[in-house]
Amino acid sequence: MLQVRTDAAPQQIWEVDYQPNGPIMVNGQPFAWDLTPLGNGRYHLLYENRSYTAELVSADYVTKTLVLKLNGQRLELQAKDRFDLLLDKLGMSNAAASKVNELKAPMPGLIVDIRVTPGQTVQKGDALLVLEAMKMENILKAPGEGTVAAIKVNLRDNVTKGQVLIQFS
Repeated sequence: MLQVRTDAAPQQIWEVDYQPNGPIMVNGQPFAWDLTPLGNGRYHLLYENRSYTAELVSADYVTKTLVLKLNGQRLELQAKDRFDLLLDKLGMSNAAASKVNELKAPMPGLIVDIRVTPGQTVQKGDALLVLEAMKMENILKAPGEGTVAAIKVNLRDNVTKGQVLIQFS
């Protein structure tokens, strides 16, 4: 189950339930639609005998945010899964939004690119480093806004899981 909300006023919230190869339910009701991909993130949508054009402008899977253009109107959607909702219920939703002082390696690997310098201001989601692990390149992004205080690794360094890579001020 997902809870999906818009950024538009008035804010709307939908409870979306889906199963792979099963029906989509929105607010407990079946959601019958016809979606045709047109390519390059563009779609044609038929819903309740009305035609819509949709374009996926951006998707941030970490924050579960989608920006769409629906019939030319910009629409930002924020989704929360059952774990996000549980954290909200427990009053822990702001824990992830608190200031982060360092970026740690999520897995062991090799630093193949460093995309920031000390003193550089970064925004949430900016690319900081590229970590190669299991023959895949993983772009490590800024967890929040801040200034790079120190880079604790060098190019071609092998790092271990949990090792501090970058410190923020």
